[in-house]
Amino acid sequence: MKREGIIKNRQFIADKKWFLPITVAGLIAGAILISSSMKTTDYSLLCSLSKSRSGTINEFSTTVDQLKAIIHYATSRIVPQQNFREISVTFDVLQKRSPCNFLVFGLGYDSLMWTSLNPGGNTLFLEEDPKWILTVLKDAPSLRAHAVKYRTQLKQANSLLAHYKSEPNCHPSKAYLRGSHKCKLALTGFPDEFYDTEWDLIMIDAPRGYFPEAPGRMAAIYSAAVMARNRKGSGATHVFLHDVDRKVEKGFAREFLCKKYLVKSVGRLWHFEIPPAANLSSHAGHRFC
Repeated sequence: MKREGIIKNRQFIADKKWFLPITVAGLIAGAILISSSMKTTDYSLLCSLSKSRSGTINEFSTTVDQLKAIIHYATSRIVPQQNFREISVTFDVLQKRSPCNFLVFGLGYDSLMWTSLNPGGNTLFLEEDPKWILTVLKDAPSLRAHAVKYRTQLKQANSLLAHYKSEPNCHPSKAYLRGSHKCKLALTGFPDEFYDTEWDLIMIDAPRGYFPEAPGRMAAIYSAAVMARNRKGSGATHVFLHDVDRKVEKGFAREFLCKKYLVKSVGRLWHFEIPPAANLSSHAGHRFC
């Protein structure tokens, strides 16, 4: 290759590295414009935030987190864990539901983005590595994150599935999370906010699930299904599951989140809309799907 061609190729690669961060910054800027143009009278219809919280919110105002996120992604070569098309799936829902209760499994380079796309809402991150929390919060101290412990390992995926089928406390008609020690797939010992909040959106992009001793996402998927089915408020719970190219994520999603509730598939992301069990004609069986 001629010298001119080498220079052009290097320039193309450099430009490509900047593409996603700048695009994300533009996405956040667009969210600010859209939210600021919405009518205040629509506020009460968007999400199940408590009255005490909503009373203190400057409705649809541009938040400090949004401005920080624009600067961060516009000046950073570090890209979010999801690509633009995958991010857009959740962004489209947040446009309609924000400000809302948004639960995210995992804390990472995309966390500031998710918080900024839910202005005035409650965005909470659950992370397995306390040291990583300190690293991320050093640059983004406004993020809300809890360190949590999982009692599963990826290598137990098959045995956990068999356990669910034989343990009555895991079945949808009896399923609950807080203090559910008999069901090994139920997330127990988490912060009270995890159990006390009715989550409108749930993003599962953690914990780690790429080596045998890793916690895996089996319990996160199961627990998201339980929370969605036990929802008391109106509307469905939106569940976003990343890395569905992996066997465990795909298999547990089909078992608990249900193919019939899958509304969108983009790249390695699946988007489910799961209605409350109270809205289903029959929900007393032994299986979720």
